[in-house]
Amino acid sequence: MLDPKICPACGDRAAAPVVDGEELACRPCGHRWPFLRLPLFALTGPSGGGKSTVGPRLAQRLAGQVVVLEQDVLWTAGMQDDVDGHPLFRSTWLHVAAMIHQNGRPVVLCGTVVPEELEPLPERALFSDVHYLAMVAENDVLEARLRARPAWRGWQDDERIAEMLAFNEWLRSRAAAKVPRVRVFDTSAASLDAATDAAEHWVRSELPC
Repeated sequence: MLDPKICPACGDRAAAPVVDGEELACRPCGHRWPFLRLPLFALTGPSGGGKSTVGPRLAQRLAGQVVVLEQDVLWTAGMQDDVDGHPLFRSTWLHVAAMIHQNGRPVVLCGTVVPEELEPLPERALFSDVHYLAMVAENDVLEARLRARPAWRGWQDDERIAEMLAFNEWLRSRAAAKVPRVRVFDTSAASLDAATDAAEHWVRSELPC
């Protein structure tokens, strides 16, 4: 059974996984089974920061070592909950990433997120750590990038842009002091190679030995 919430012995589905070291446990029947807890890598930042541009390059460089995914592919009608932090969306991604980890490779998840949206979730227990790297930029650079996007992406709205710039500024000034720490890389004047170098170093520095 790949689903870490379903007991392979009795079939009970847990609301919250019970993790004990390198095993999962079923409360109703007491069955225990092996589970590989790996770190999750969250490549975050504001829209326009560069995470989705870096992602494909990172996948090429770390092929065979990690699995790089774009979180917005699951941002569909059923997942777009109006609750602060979008817990259904976040929990689903943690659930999926934990199953991918059973193949022996950590996931690098590209998409806007902050620790407060992942750390309190029951599925967080399925990971040994969650590491965060935020791609940010100077506000004028970020605004220009957003306004240059095609119309279907919806960045013609001044209020939406202002909200993203405020989030960007918050990351630039306060993210490094978060617990867990959010590393920050400024892409304003960085080449794609330089930004990818930074992301690759971040992942490699935290990969299990």
